[in-house]
Amino acid sequence: MDGRNQPPVAVDPWLSIFELPAAMVRPAVESCRYFNTLVDAIFYDVPELVGDLRRKDIEVTTHRSGKLPSRIIDLGALTDPEGSLLLIDATTEPYVHRYASVEAFLDSPHPETREVDIVTITGVGSSALGSAAFGWDVSVALEKPVLAIVPGYGVADVLLQGLGGYFGFGLHDFLGTKSLVQYSLVHAAPALARLGRRLPATTPEAKAVNGAPVFRYGSGSSDVLHALIKERAARFAAVIGHSKGALQIGNALRSLDPARTAGLHVVTLGCPIAEGVPGAQYHQYLGLFDALGQANMWGHWPEHWTETWHSTNPWLPLTMAAGKIARTSA
Repeated sequence: MDGRNQPPVAVDPWLSIFELPAAMVRPAVESCRYFNTLVDAIFYDVPELVGDLRRKDIEVTTHRSGKLPSRIIDLGALTDPEGSLLLIDATTEPYVHRYASVEAFLDSPHPETREVDIVTITGVGSSALGSAAFGWDVSVALEKPVLAIVPGYGVADVLLQGLGGYFGFGLHDFLGTKSLVQYSLVHAAPALARLGRRLPATTPEAKAVNGAPVFRYGSGSSDVLHALIKERAARFAAVIGHSKGALQIGNALRSLDPARTAGLHVVTLGCPIAEGVPGAQYHQYLGLFDALGQANMWGHWPEHWTETWHSTNPWLPLTMAAGKIARTSA
């Protein structure tokens, strides 16, 4: 049965004391999201993305009346805790198409949604800006469209980040801490648990408890990627994940029909994952100076060691060249 159609479970009256009004909590979550946007400027090529989009804005407004692509770099997009899908094509205006629903993407009549065959996922709490910058880097390198999954960001993510989500995401994944936090939250404060969960709630197999979506494959991004690979008519050629995004790919690929993963190129940067999916081809990269990535290896060795650290921002020294890696492996 579809979890979205199940009747809500009665909440213990004693637990209602934990249910703060969403209007009070949302600004705090948005401020954390904005902080993650600043962190994204370290790990992803944000300067190149912003510069390119602003130049293209001028071209669009000067020579023709098109839809501006820079909506992903305004304050509202940077602080929005809800996830989204960004279809990015660095070669064709309006360059960025945003989908707030998995169903809307799967049912879209536009041919670009059926033609895109590369998916990217970024790391812990990444904003629309960081996800777009990583996807833009890959799209520029491959000269083709890329689908970037923007992770949702809710109260559970704030709690895990406070517990060391940046530096121990492998440990959290291993211990199932995220599942413990999300299930505690949906029982104690279901209204707050819905915050930042809009995108995974639109997947065909979405499961709800007390009206709040709970993850089936470890995280919202994993649920979204799993649904896209399973439900989309055209198969993807490659999935590319950086940092915790690599773990989310690993979780998403579990229990899929081998026919859907046959020939799929799985490319990870900064966090090697288990290579147990039948038919998939793995291309995993880890930096010699990447202490964060090495701390989250958990016995999974990469095929390629690079003289880099955890960042993919070329404005900093010794960073991973995401575009070059994509050309080589995707």
